[in-house]
Amino acid sequence: MKIKIITLFKEMFIPFLETSIIKRAINNNLVEVELIDLRAYANDKHNHVDDTPYGGGVGMVIKVDVVKRALDANKTNASKVILTTPKGKTYNQQIVNSLAKEKEIIILCGHYEGFDERVCQYVDEEISIGDYVLTGGEIAAMVIADSVIRLQKDVLTKGSYEDDSFQTGLLEYPQYTRPFNFLGSEVPQVLVNGNHEEIRKYRLYESLKTTYLRRKDLFSKYELNQEEQEMLEKIKKEALQTTK
Repeated sequence: MKIKIITLFKEMFIPFLETSIIKRAINNNLVEVELIDLRAYANDKHNHVDDTPYGGGVGMVIKVDVVKRALDANKTNASKVILTTPKGKTYNQQIVNSLAKEKEIIILCGHYEGFDERVCQYVDEEISIGDYVLTGGEIAAMVIADSVIRLQKDVLTKGSYEDDSFQTGLLEYPQYTRPFNFLGSEVPQVLVNGNHEEIRKYRLYESLKTTYLRRKDLFSKYELNQEEQEMLEKIKKEALQTTK
């Protein structure tokens, strides 16, 4: 996969690209990341990429002609163009899984008061990483890039992400490691008894429980099987008794 990021602040990405799993993925040629300076596509001597908004108002708006030149110079037939914007679809694991299958994605980083609305006709998808406002789209682009890169073949072992929160549609079960006893708090006995079926059931139950207690909304998109339905009914009864 190739990821192209069009930004006004390339330097923000250097620590991100030169650290940990992302760095290894790039060095092992599992993914290619290219940083593109939007200002290189300005057409005046001062390299202006923005201008004042029509109708008045504070701030500056990124110009459509500059963005169009940048896309024309870097887009291929394989490209899927993403615009980071608060008005976009809220980013989730389903979108991550879809983007991870693309051969190439281009991420446009918003800034200032955003883009000229006419930019939208040149993108394939508008994405927001949450209901809050950032100073620019660079952090959002890192979130998208990180979530997509980690799913590329051989970047991680399959087992290290397939039970992640949201990957299955539920929040992840709690994890433990040594020491077994820390200040009187012990690891659940089921995790050390060697019975894999009991461990599976425990983890499923805890995953359902965590999801029910913290993110009930996720169940609206999750189809429970018979085992999960029975577990969830038990969880609901336990929760009801706790609140009495």
